[in-house]
Amino acid sequence: RTGPWKGLLSPKAVENFEKHMWLAAKANSKLTEARRDVWEMEGSENHHLASKTCDLLAAHGKSVPDVIAPGLRVLFCGINPGLYTAAVGHHFARPGNRFWPALHRSGFTDRQLSPFDERELLERRIGVTNLFNFATANADELAAADLRRGGELLARKVRRHRPRIVAILGLGAYRLAFGATRVLVGRQEQRIGDTEVWALPNPSGRTAGYQLDALVLAFRALRRAADRTRAESLA
Repeated sequence: RTGPWKGLLSPKAVENFEKHMWLAAKANSKLTEARRDVWEMEGSENHHLASKTCDLLAAHGKSVPDVIAPGLRVLFCGINPGLYTAAVGHHFARPGNRFWPALHRSGFTDRQLSPFDERELLERRIGVTNLFNFATANADELAAADLRRGGELLARKVRRHRPRIVAILGLGAYRLAFGATRVLVGRQEQRIGDTEVWALPNPSGRTAGYQLDALVLAFRALRRAADRTRAESLA
C-alpha cells in the first residue's frame, strides 16, 4: 500500500486525525460523508482508527446516564461528556483522563476502578453527573448559556438527592454555571440547600495546569471533608 496513510499512525497523529475529522465534519454538517471518507483511507492497518472515528462522530450530542442515588457522600459533576465517553456510555472514559486514578490515589476507592465499574461507586456512596449532558468534542464548544442552564439543573438534582458534597470538576465551568466571580480550588462559600459545594480542577488529560499529583491532593482534601461531614452526621 502507498499513500499518506500507509502503516500505523503514531499516537500524536491519531489525536490530530481525530480532531481534524471532527472539525471537518462539524464545519460541513455532513457526518455521513466524513464517515465515508474515513473508510476510504489507504492502509488496512488503520481500519481500527477509521472505525473508532466513525463511532466518535456518531456520539456527538449523546448523553451518559447519571450514577446517582439519594444521600451520597460526594456527587462529582463533570462539565459534559466528551465524544469518547459518550461513545462507550461511561463517565470519564477517554484514555488519559485522570479521574479514576485520582479517585483511587486520594483514598476514595481501595482499588483503581475503570469507567466500566462506575456503578460500584454507589456502594461507596459516590455519584457522577454532568453540568450539561450533551457530548461534544471539547467542552469549550458549550456556550455560557449552556453552563448556566446546567447549573440550574444541577441545583435541582442536588436538592432532590441531597448529597453531602457536590464537587464540580472545572473551575471555569463552575464560575460560569453559578455566576461566581472568584473561584479557588476547594470548598466554596456557596451552598445548595444543606449541600457543600466544592470546585476542583478538570481531570481531563488535556488540562495541563494540574498534573496527577496536584489533582490527587485536591481530591484527598475533598475526601477528608466528606469523612468529616459523615462523622458529624453520626455524632
